[in-house]
Amino acid sequence: MAAAANFSEAFEELGKRFTARTGVRVILSFGATAQLAQQIESGAPFDVFASADVRHMDELANKGLLAEDSRALFARGSLVLWLLHTKDGGINQLGDLAGAQISKIAIAKPELAPYGQAAVEALRASNLWPQVEPKVVYAPNVAQAKQFASTGNADAAFIPRSLVKAGEGKAIEVDEQLHQPLDHAIAIVRSSRKQTEARQFVDFVLSVEGQAVLESYGYRKPINKAGGTGIKQ
Repeated sequence: MAAAANFSEAFEELGKRFTARTGVRVILSFGATAQLAQQIESGAPFDVFASADVRHMDELANKGLLAEDSRALFARGSLVLWLLHTKDGGINQLGDLAGAQISKIAIAKPELAPYGQAAVEALRASNLWPQVEPKVVYAPNVAQAKQFASTGNADAAFIPRSLVKAGEGKAIEVDEQLHQPLDHAIAIVRSSRKQTEARQFVDFVLSVEGQAVLESYGYRKPINKAGGTGIKQ
């Protein structure tokens, strides 16, 4: 299956649990949402797609590339500013990024990654973009953005909370009012030759157990337009 890079930790666990219960092996391919969507358009043999946004899923559906009645919103993510403990002195809020102690900030390419787009939106909404933009280094996806910060190639990174392990560095929550909601969608690829197994996996992700795993990685239930949760689309 294809999954946005923010799901790397959570979906590794979901895959192992699903295989233990069904005997069906889950092969995961992680990357930036836009790139994975493009691969599906080009005929990549994925069975399931988990997107970090709704827009790319809608575009695939409009092109007839997703199985009917298989789309669902399954999680809402949170954006954080992440630093190693050795770098976190005096950095407690977004405004501190404009200070001299921060010279490089890693952000996933906003044209490819919804979390990168959310980071730029938050900086613009905070009126920090003019000061911060010269410090930005772009990564192909959120996992690489974290890698930049963890190896010292950046002083800080905007990443999903789901990629922050307990006790690992310092994570500063970004007010979700500063960016568009990070709602995540999942669907079965129409061309998949394993429709039954793909539907089983999607159902597992939406199940009580699957949702509990996602919650343990910092995800929340998505909110639909009517105020409910867990939308089938």
